[in-house]
Amino acid sequence: MAKARDLMHPGVACVRSDDTAANAARMMAEMDVGCLPICGAEDNKIHGMVTDRDLVLNVMATGKDAELYTVDQLPQNHLILADADEDIEITIAKMKEHQIHRIPVLEGKRLVGIIALADVARRAPVPVTGELVGSISQ
Repeated sequence: MAKARDLMHPGVACVRSDDTAANAARMMAEMDVGCLPICGAEDNKIHGMVTDRDLVLNVMATGKDAELYTVDQLPQNHLILADADEDIEITIAKMKEHQIHRIPVLEGKRLVGIIALADVARRAPVPVTGELVGSISQ
């Protein structure tokens, strides 16, 4: 049975919690990604996620200065995580239940990767991907 680590994109970079929205946007552009984990400036543990959509809706659209607004000021929902060794069916079920496009993957307490909807689409059977997209789109 496949594990979360088999689907994840390894080598994920974090934006620090005290970093600016502008720097988060630059990092996303440089890495060609739509989200970044937010890691604590002091403890380097994952505290949340920032997406390109978060930056547009909560910073740009509201007229905040992206060079001053820090990512730890962004609204955060409960963080859903996957364990690297959990069955991929469990990870996909979490994504469905919480209607999320991306899920950080931890090994112990260390962030080791992210699974995005695109990773599922590339590696999982078509019906699994279809069910996930259907659940997220509701």
